[in-house]
Amino acid sequence: MKIKTKDLLTLDELTKDELSKIIDLAIKLKKDLKKGKNQPLLKNKTLAMIFQKPSTRTRVSFEVGMFQLGGHALNLSSDDLQLSRGESIEDTAKALSRYVDVIMARVYDHKTIETLAKNSSVPVINGLSNSFHPCQTLADLMTIKEKKRKLSGLKIAWIGDGNNVCNSLIYGCSKSGINISVATPRGYEPDSKVVKQAKKSIKIEITTHPLTSAKNADVVMTDTFSSIHNRDPKRIKRFFPKFQVNPSVMKTAKNNAIFLHCLPAKRGNEVTSSVIDGPKSVVWDEAENRLHTEKALLLSMSI
Repeated sequence: MKIKTKDLLTLDELTKDELSKIIDLAIKLKKDLKKGKNQPLLKNKTLAMIFQKPSTRTRVSFEVGMFQLGGHALNLSSDDLQLSRGESIEDTAKALSRYVDVIMARVYDHKTIETLAKNSSVPVINGLSNSFHPCQTLADLMTIKEKKRKLSGLKIAWIGDGNNVCNSLIYGCSKSGINISVATPRGYEPDSKVVKQAKKSIKIEITTHPLTSAKNADVVMTDTFSSIHNRDPKRIKRFFPKFQVNPSVMKTAKNNAIFLHCLPAKRGNEVTSSVIDGPKSVVWDEAENRLHTEKALLLSMSI
């Protein structure tokens, strides 16, 4: 199954059917890998990975994923490219397109990834920008489906910053039939355009009360209060301790609720150790599933 879109920048590019099939393919690839089945389906294909910022899960999962599929990945920091000497994003995209089959970029400004995609003749994947993180949402949805055996009809409680991860998650929910309640301080809400579009197909609640958000939730999710994009220590005071995911929050959710965190986590800030290390936490399965969903995505793109 090949998806129609050339690039994946936000997750909104996928149809509901395409998103569902990518997740199902990822689950199959995971099972096959556990059984020792590993086909070189991307033999002789090359992925260029551009990193303007540090990465653990994104770099390792894409690089290992390409290796397992028989392809090759190039790790390129900004200092490795002529970008560091003033070459434009446009020219970089055009040049790389002549060498590789797909480009994944982890950038600061979402406009950078848009410019990269516009000028690239090969598919471009957003490995994270200040506005969206579609690859994380694919792994999140896969993890939820593994644990809950379904997606449609569930409720997610997102507690914390309405950030890039939250924006892509809302798109993912809208294409999966998942309702979502976002609890965040005023001024930190997710992108209003994303919310408006998603409201056409699912129930979305934006609140300043974490316990309201967590009530009857099947899944509780959070992210760091300060990120690569915003390290201002003053902003933490807006979130902590009210928006921390702790045992009280988890007790408000359903008895069989699960906890997800995209990582890295700052224990004691957005989540307590008792939650992230507790029996309801599936964060390590979630982290592993970055590998499987990215393999599924690469196989679904026209490369």
